[in-house]
Amino acid sequence: MADVKISPSILSADFARLGDEVAAICAAGCDYVHVDVMDGHFVPNLTIGPDVVKAIKPHATKPLDVHLMIAPVDPYISAFAEAGAEIITFHPEAGPHPHRTAQAIRAAGCRVGVSLNPATPVSVLDSLIDEIDLILVMSVNPGFGGQSFIESQLDKIRILRAMIDASGRDIELEVDGGVNRENAAQVIEAGASMLVAGTASFAGGAEKYADNITALRNAARA
Repeated sequence: MADVKISPSILSADFARLGDEVAAICAAGCDYVHVDVMDGHFVPNLTIGPDVVKAIKPHATKPLDVHLMIAPVDPYISAFAEAGAEIITFHPEAGPHPHRTAQAIRAAGCRVGVSLNPATPVSVLDSLIDEIDLILVMSVNPGFGGQSFIESQLDKIRILRAMIDASGRDIELEVDGGVNRENAAQVIEAGASMLVAGTASFAGGAEKYADNITALRNAARA
């Protein structure tokens, strides 16, 4: 499991020191920086916008993995791409034409991700699989950090791993929500290649970040 990737969610960072936090988590050895964008409409919380992404970009030595939990999504793609997103992930429920959204993200120069909520069926990807670079499985209902992992999503991860393998494409399978040292091995065994971890990454302050990320990787390899 040497290729397990870790994408710490800055939702668990100290927002008063966000630039320093991003720099510290990158120095600690993460693979991506996960940026949760929430609009208080598509999900029940408000977080950040393109200006914050632009502000943290100079502090990030790893790619910004920007998860848009907003609706509508299409009008904001260019702004997040210009702010420094390398990956833009959207929810197919966030607009009437997911295929067009995927094309717009690609045209903006970013890799394309699609996120599936716990109740979203994998069949929504049947006509999108050839357009995307990343699938994000939400193992909690989106909107808040610190929730518990929904066990039923392990079966969804297994189904998606088979779908990706059958496609022959190099698609990351990312899992977000309640991922920690106790369940990381299950998530990777089911077929994930990338873990989003907020609380598990940022616990204990900057001096603990490298240990936290190493512990997650070691747990995933168990």
